[in-house]
Amino acid sequence: MQIATGKLSGGGRPSEDRILTANDATLVVVLDGVSTLTDDTPRGGWYAQTLGEEFIAVHDRAQHLDLRTTLQEALTRVAGEHGLVPGASPAATAAIVRQRSHDHMVDALVLCDTPVVIEKHDGFEVLRDERLETLVRLSPHRDVMVEQLRAGGGFAGPEHRRVVQQLREHQMQHINQVGDPLAYWVAEATPAAARYAVVRSWPISDIKRMWVMTDGALAGIESYGLWSWAAFADACTAVGPQQVVDAIHAYEHDDDPSGVKHPRYKVSDDKALACIDFRPTA
Repeated sequence: MQIATGKLSGGGRPSEDRILTANDATLVVVLDGVSTLTDDTPRGGWYAQTLGEEFIAVHDRAQHLDLRTTLQEALTRVAGEHGLVPGASPAATAAIVRQRSHDHMVDALVLCDTPVVIEKHDGFEVLRDERLETLVRLSPHRDVMVEQLRAGGGFAGPEHRRVVQQLREHQMQHINQVGDPLAYWVAEATPAAARYAVVRSWPISDIKRMWVMTDGALAGIESYGLWSWAAFADACTAVGPQQVVDAIHAYEHDDDPSGVKHPRYKVSDDKALACIDFRPTA
């Protein structure tokens, strides 16, 4: 695995997105930290960093484990060591790619809205967890937000801040709730959430390249349409992932600074992008 990364803060505060890699470059962990509703400390960036480091430590001790089992153990350790309480803890989305060289396989895990994109010899595949997106689509607050932004209300006004807060409160009612048909699952102080992650495995011979990205980077392709998946893949190779995330950020600020074209929560979200190349080096 050859790994290249790009990261960028959405602006105004340090990024809460994290990319971590194992020392032997066979494991990539990408997390999007989420702070509490009250914005208290510890914050989402701390949680993402701490959980990512713990995941790698658990994996290093037992590399044969299912990725869900490793994530559950890491969640348990972080919650226990830091006294985190479900519902009042920072959280993180998570996406993980692991190469198992001994049996020539590649594993991926996705929990919440940080997808893994796979380029196979016959095309592209996106491994995603759509439960949060489905929940947000069902909320009337989302429609209000879209209408306000399309009408030119912008991101700075109290109406936008109010509806975003209502959306977050709506989401918190369904986070990590067993038996809730609208539940979505995220890394937080509920270790059992790991069991609900989306996982896939492929023979390494089927894979050319993979990309792991937070939703701020994904928006450049699926929300803004700046590239097709094939063009995005070529851009990552030609100019590197840092210039790709820079281009997404520039588009948001230069072409749609008020969210009229593409209604969203804020002008720019944090962005993290890991590009993984499995092709033989020349």
